Amino acid sequence: MSANHNHDHEHHDDHGHGEGHDHGSLKSYTIGFLLSVVLTAIPFWLVMGKVFDKSSVTALVILGFAAVQVVVHMIYFLHVNAKAEGGWNMLGLIFTLMLLFIMMSGSVWVMYHLNHNMMPMSAGEVRNLP
Repeated sequence: MSANHNHDHEHHDDHGHGEGHDHGSLKSYTIGFLLSVVLTAIPFWLVMGKVFDKSSVTALVILGFAAVQVVVHMIYFLHVNAKAEGGWNMLGLIFTLMLLFIMMSGSVWVMYHLNHNMMPMSAGEVRNLP
């Protein structure tokens, strides 16, 4: 029983730290942090500086930066790559990207239709409301 007990500890002490598992280094965390700061600062500058004339263009550019930032977080902080976990992490990344696309395109679609269907009223129309 003692030999079997030692074998169990050897098996469980691995904790998935085998080949292909990248737990990050100071360099990778620093790169991820700097990319996150830049990917946050640029959209902030785009909005505050009113770089684009149309707000819809600004919104689409910000959504693009948001998508890139999600990928940066997954790669540099969550360590998702094609080698880890036998490819299951990559499947998770693909699923996340699909959900991200659905949520972002759905949000833009809903906001566009809300804006289109909520016509502004003139002062005279507001006074005639019941």
